Amino acid sequence: MPDAAIAHALGVLRAGTVDCITEDELEARLGRGTPLRVKLGIDPTASDIHLGFAVVLRKLRQFQELGHVAVLIIGDFTARVGDPSGRTATRPSVSAEEIDAHAATYLEQVRRILDPERLEVHQNSTWLGDLGMDDVLALTSHVTVARMLERNDFATRYAQGAPISLTEFLYPLLQGLDSVEVRADVELGGTDQLFNNLMGRQLQEQHGQDPQVVVTTPLLEGIDGAQKMSKSLGNYVGISEPPEQQFGKLMRVPDEVMAQYFALTTGWSPDRVEEVTRGLAEGELRPVEAKRLLARTVVDLYHGPGAGDAAEAEFDRVFKEHAAPSAVPDVVVDPDEFGGGPVRLARVLALAGLVPSNKEGRRKIAQDGVRVDGERVTDPDLTVTADEVDGRVLQVGRRAWARVLVTGGRDPGMT
Repeated sequence: MPDAAIAHALGVLRAGTVDCITEDELEARLGRGTPLRVKLGIDPTASDIHLGFAVVLRKLRQFQELGHVAVLIIGDFTARVGDPSGRTATRPSVSAEEIDAHAATYLEQVRRILDPERLEVHQNSTWLGDLGMDDVLALTSHVTVARMLERNDFATRYAQGAPISLTEFLYPLLQGLDSVEVRADVELGGTDQLFNNLMGRQLQEQHGQDPQVVVTTPLLEGIDGAQKMSKSLGNYVGISEPPEQQFGKLMRVPDEVMAQYFALTTGWSPDRVEEVTRGLAEGELRPVEAKRLLARTVVDLYHGPGAGDAAEAEFDRVFKEHAAPSAVPDVVVDPDEFGGGPVRLARVLALAGLVPSNKEGRRKIAQDGVRVDGERVTDPDLTVTADEVDGRVLQVGRRAWARVLVTGGRDPGMT
C-alpha cells in the first residue's frame, strides 16, 4: 500500500479515538495491504444497543470501509461472568434465556451500522464453554493477582473492602482468550475496556501470535450529563427506539456535553463537528437550535432521511402546542378495579402506569400536572367511574400519556 494511502487510513482510524497501542504497529499492519481482522466484543446483558455503544460500532464500520473484516464476538458466555469494568460492585447475574433473547436483538441492531458483507459473528460459548479445569488452571497461570489489582476498579474496591469475586478476575482472561481464538489483528473498545483488551495482547503473545493492536474510543456521557450512558442508569438513547422517543431524549441533553454528542453520535466529519461546536461557543448557534439539529441528525441516521423532520414536528405538536401524541398507547384496566363504583383518579393514573403509586398520582394532580382529554384536573380527591374514564386520554406532565380502555366497557379495537 502506498505511503499516502497508509497515512490517510491511519488518520481516519485514529480520528476520535483515545488510546492506540501501538500506533506504529497499526501503521505497519496497514502497510501489509491485506485485510485486518478487527475484533469487537459485546456482552448481551440488555435488550438495547444505545448511542454510547454505537460510538465504537461506527469506528468498526470505518475499518470495514477501508477493506478490513469486522469480527464481532457475542459474549454469551462472558455475559454469565459479568464484565467488572467501571463497576463498584459485582454485577447481578443474567439468565441464559435473557442472554439468548438479548443476543438476537443485538444482531438485528448492529446490522444497522455494520456492513454484513465484511462481518464475522461468533459466540464465545463455542470455545469457552468447552474449557475444562486443566484449561482454566493453565489460563490463570498467565497472570498474577498483583497484575489484576493494577486495574483501577479492582484496586478501588479492594482498598474499600468491597467484595471482588474470583469469577470477576477470570473475565479479562476469558475476553483475552477470545482474541487468541479469532486471531485478532486489532481490538476495539471503549476506554473502560483498556485493561481487558491489553490482556488479549498478553495472551496472544503467550500463544505465539502477534499481539493485537488495541484502539479505544471515548465513553459517551448519558443524557443526564452526569455518568456514562447506560441502560441500567436510564440515561440512554437506544438506536432502535422510535424516532419521537429518540428526538425527545436528545432535546434533554445538557448544554455542556453538546460538543461531545456532535463528535460521537452524528457520524459527521471532524470539520463539520468543528463548524457547529464553534458556532455554539461563539453564540452564533443557540443551544436549543443545536439540540434540534443534533436530534434530527441522529434520528435520520437510524430511521432514514426525513425521519428527523417528522420527529421534530411531532415534538413541537406535543410539547409546544400541548396536543396529544399521534400515537397514544392504549392501557387496559380491569373493571374489577373500580369495584362497581367510583375510585380516585389518582388510582387510575397508577393502574395506567403513568405514576408509580396512588400517592404520587394525588401529588401530580395537586401540582396541576394532570389532564383528562386535555382538560386540567385540580382536585387530588376527584373520583371517577369506569364509564367516565373509558376511552379517555390521560396525561401526566409533558411526556406521559395513555388512553384508558376498561375491559368490558368498550372493544380495545375501537377508536
